[in-house]
This record gives sequence, structure tokens and C-alpha cells, in this order.
Amino acid sequence: MGSYAVTVFCGSSPGADSAYAQAATALGHGLAQHGMSMVFGGGNVGLMGLTAGAALGAGAHVTGIIPDFLRKREVEFPGLSELIVTDSMHTRKRRLFALADAFAILPGGLGTFDETIEILTWKQLGQHNKPIILVDILGWAQPFVAMVDAAIERGFARDTVRGLYEVQPTVEATLARLEQLRG
Repeated sequence: MGSYAVTVFCGSSPGADSAYAQAATALGHGLAQHGMSMVFGGGNVGLMGLTAGAALGAGAHVTGIIPDFLRKREVEFPGLSELIVTDSMHTRKRRLFALADAFAILPGGLGTFDETIEILTWKQLGQHNKPIILVDILGWAQPFVAMVDAAIERGFARDTVRGLYEVQPTVEATLARLEQLRG
């Protein structure tokens, strides 16, 4: 792809507050404005579709990765720069990881939690050292951070786990941090 590729994990629903949709649109547009490409789950639904649409509309290279069985349920995003169809969720996640230079996590539900936990676990196990940024729209990341803190406090994780990711309060702060990380 040539440019700094950011894999975005986020909801396949728009969320209950319009601030989530605004953040998704701002992130997609901002990635393009910063000359970064976007990699995402390939669906034209929820925050996924909004982020990809904004990135594409602003001129970014956008790669969608969707498992064949989800093509109808999530309705694949039309007109992407590149669409990769996989045979399973596991293959999808491996490709989302492989194409990423960094990860930006917007609000989402179980799928977003799953992707985030897996990418953090891989980092903890030394499988990568790619930046992972939680975008804390309306405090969305706080329960996630609290869960990690609870695991540390109860002796199930080392306190170094906190260093596997960072939390940024806004899309603007996230884009500035991605720009800094890109070097």
C-alpha cells in the first residue's frame, strides 16, 4: 500500500449517541488527510461503514477484509480500494493484523472487544510491537481499562500490560499520535 496503514476496529452498529458516528467520520477523514491508509472489517454497517466511507471520500486507500459468511449479514462496503474475502473470522483477524502499522480502536461491542483483546494478547506474547490506541469517545474505553486494571489488581496480569496500549481522549489526539508514531 505504500502509506502508513491503520487498522480500525469499531462497532458494526452506530451506537446510541451521535458522537460515536461523528468520531468515526472524523477518524476516516483524518486518516486520509494525514496520508494514511485504512484497513477494516469490510462491512458497510455501523461505525465501520462510516469510517470507511469518510476515508474513501477523502481519498484514502481503504482495504476491507471480510469473511465470506459475513458478506450478506454485514453487507460488504462497495467501491473499496481493495476487498479481501477470507474463509473465516480467524483468517480475517490475521489479515487485519498483518496489514497494520498501527491499530485505532473506536467504540464497539463484542467483536471490537474480541479483536482488541486478541491484538493486545499477541503484543504481550511478543508477536508484534505495533501501536494500539483506544479512542475514548464519551468514556467508552474506561470500562475496558478498568477490566485490565482489575486483572492486574487480582494478580492475573502484570502491571506492564498497561503499556501495551494507550488511550487517547479524542480523534484529533489519536491522529496526532499516529502522525508522531509514523515518524
